[in-house]
Amino acid sequence: MNLSFDPIERAHENWSRRWGASPAMAAVTSIMRAQQILIGQLDNALKPYELTFARYEALVLLTFSASGQVPLGKIGERLMVHPTSVTNTIDRLERQGLVRRRPNPNDGRGTLAEITDSGRAVVEDATRDLLALDFGLDCYDEDELWHIHSLFTKLRVDFGDFPGDSEVAEDPTEI
Repeated sequence: MNLSFDPIERAHENWSRRWGASPAMAAVTSIMRAQQILIGQLDNALKPYELTFARYEALVLLTFSASGQVPLGKIGERLMVHPTSVTNTIDRLERQGLVRRRPNPNDGRGTLAEITDSGRAVVEDATRDLLALDFGLDCYDEDELWHIHSLFTKLRVDFGDFPGDSEVAEDPTEI
């Protein structure tokens, strides 16, 4: 879809005539379009592995764990998703043979998700493919990427995802 004009800029011009200029409207619309573009590129890269980006993130989180297993509640906390989403994600990964559920020995009612050898292999291959396309952001240089990261970090801190620079994790390798 190659338009001869920027539809977001056109929408902002119309918006401005009706309600006044809103850089926030233009920014959020650009962010939402960028999300659509990136999801399309990432999903396309992950399609050969029958993964979505959400399932890929869960597998990566499990590979970061020293034991390869993480309680389901901790997965939701770290990926910042609802418990139902974690259950659905782990269900799919389990059906694919990439993860298995195990009882949590530290919590009689809890469940651990454990990555399998197949899951580890898929993470390595999928990560190689995502890195090759720079996660869909290859149009930016390294400085621009860090700038984008810092801009969104500010939003996430303001939203309350984490306290920001004032507090540093005691153990940065802890999942």
